[in-house]
Amino acid sequence: MTKVSVITAARNAASTIEDTLRSVAEQTYPHVEHIVIDGASTDGTVSVIQRHASSNLSWISEPDAGIYDAMNKGIGRASGDVIGFLNADDLYAAPDILQTVAQGFDDPKLDACYGDLVYVRNNNLDRVVRYFGAQSFTPGRLRYGQMPPHPTLYVRRQVFQKYGVFRTDYNIAADYELVVRLFLKAAIRFSYVPRVMVKMRVGGISTRSWRSNVVLNEEILRACRENGVPTNRFNIYLKYVTKVFQMVRRPSPTAS
Repeated sequence: MTKVSVITAARNAASTIEDTLRSVAEQTYPHVEHIVIDGASTDGTVSVIQRHASSNLSWISEPDAGIYDAMNKGIGRASGDVIGFLNADDLYAAPDILQTVAQGFDDPKLDACYGDLVYVRNNNLDRVVRYFGAQSFTPGRLRYGQMPPHPTLYVRRQVFQKYGVFRTDYNIAADYELVVRLFLKAAIRFSYVPRVMVKMRVGGISTRSWRSNVVLNEEILRACRENGVPTNRFNIYLKYVTKVFQMVRRPSPTAS
């Protein structure tokens, strides 16, 4: 049976991480380990984690060099065949998401899979404000600043071992650089899961301000250049056109 490792990087997430922990614990698939890497939180995050102690949950709390350093720590501790990431303010859209993921990896030729994501209100997790569909993604779209939703991406552990983990010299777009490296440079084999997999609260670091967006797009441009992918700033900023079409009503996040 495929074992799935879910990694959550946290830092002062006491107000949201309980939803995340419960969401993983309620998954119907039994072969799951949840690894929480806490960056020495000072707001009670550790107390919340301790309240949810179980045989499937392991955690550490110590200073780190940022979210990508924390994620790399999680990869290093993971024992699963497949690794995914669920942020400390995100949760699964249904209790059978990891069952679906594991079934996909029954195909030994598959290196990675991803699905759809919805952005929801912080105070109403059933209120969808944006639908991030990945059905039309192709590796060629990476040169236009587009990628699958990172919290829905699952990758075989051996792929990280072969091609490397997150680069910590990126501030915001290390996940993008990793996807470029894996999907274009390494040409890994992947599949799309046609369902909403994750609910994400609005207000992530990469969209927090116009300055964050500038940094994000410059790092996306750098990631393409460093991996030999031809593009330019005009192509990268075209992705905002596609986001307009994501601001429409879609089916319930629990829809398959």
